[in-house]
Amino acid sequence: MVDYRIIVSVSKQKLTFYKSARIIKQYPVSTSKYGIGNKDGSFKTPLGKHVICSKIGRHARLGAIFRNRRNTKKIAKIGEDSEKDLITTRILRLLGLEKGKNKGKGIDTYKRCIYIHGIAEEHLIGKQASHGCIRMKKRDIAELFDLVPRGTRVDISRK
Repeated sequence: MVDYRIIVSVSKQKLTFYKSARIIKQYPVSTSKYGIGNKDGSFKTPLGKHVICSKIGRHARLGAIFRNRRNTKKIAKIGEDSEKDLITTRILRLLGLEKGKNKGKGIDTYKRCIYIHGIAEEHLIGKQASHGCIRMKKRDIAELFDLVPRGTRVDISRK
């Protein structure tokens, strides 16, 4: 049986994708500019064990803008205003697995809509700049989306 896993390092701003314990690919990412945390409304990136519970945007164009997990059919320009916090290209929605840490009332990763997704402000990748999600370059998220199955474990670590 093939074991897929993703580890996100907040300190290194890096996502590592493993298949059967072998590193397949590493990508630079951007986690929250507000730091790490789990509280609803904090805009912080939650730590701990998660799983990819849904994959959204399979046939969307690179740079497609999503609102409420729906493709608007508009395309973001690279470098577009970061205050808009656009979600682009693909979405890997996360479900927290640890009750009291990233699952449950007021701290729930799923209800907070924490994703791994593309972004227009690619120049900010590698820096803490998101509003809680894990941001990736559009080509990187499209590639990762095709590589990982739903149900892939995602561990978000401080280290």
